[in-house]
Amino acid sequence: MTKSVKITVGLLYILCLSLILYGFFIFVDVTQLNDYSYIKDKTQFLIVIKNQNPVWFTVLFFLFCIIWILLLGFATPISLISGFLFGKFYGTLVSVFGFTIGCSLLYILANQYFKDFILEKFSNRVSNLKEMFNKNEFLYFMIFRFAGGGGTPFAIQNLLPVFFNMKVKNYFFSTLIGLFPMVFVLSAIGEGIEIIIENNTDPSFLTMIQNKEILFPILGFFAIIIVSFLLRKIYFKK
Repeated sequence: MTKSVKITVGLLYILCLSLILYGFFIFVDVTQLNDYSYIKDKTQFLIVIKNQNPVWFTVLFFLFCIIWILLLGFATPISLISGFLFGKFYGTLVSVFGFTIGCSLLYILANQYFKDFILEKFSNRVSNLKEMFNKNEFLYFMIFRFAGGGGTPFAIQNLLPVFFNMKVKNYFFSTLIGLFPMVFVLSAIGEGIEIIIENNTDPSFLTMIQNKEILFPILGFFAIIIVSFLLRKIYFKK
């Protein structure tokens, strides 16, 4: 990759990230985040906008999911927000497809412009996985996604297939299927939080935990964590 391309990509990254942070701090006063009334007012404001312009709001949120992943963002908070705003079923579809497209675009860009850098940085760490992925890249990357990347940060998970020269089609569908269970559980938790905020004046932590809209998704979350741990031991123990 030429120096000019590196500079252009770096400037675009800084610009996009700055715009997102600017919008966040314009909308949210971080000093008020411990005030339940403030949080409720802000969340209700977003829900009102969503209800007034459901199509455009969904499109913008979907595009935000893609851009957020391209900026190496985490999927967990966006999954919670998606469930909060759209409900667990619709929220899962919006966020998981947004994540998958964002991940795939990031993979294509990384494979095109950053391949040498990634091979240099990660070749020693993942060389033991190369033979495994070459046998069935779709199956093993789907398991890798479901298992939380074997403890690998989400942004790094999105880049590792560059080392295996994975087909884009296999990358897309294995990501879509592998991310779906955890995104659904997180979206369900987000929906439960929205229901509690709507129905309670000042809910306590104990109240939230005891609510079935929160409790069942949390149990599902821990079940996925346990299964993920077992999958890591079986497939990624090295």
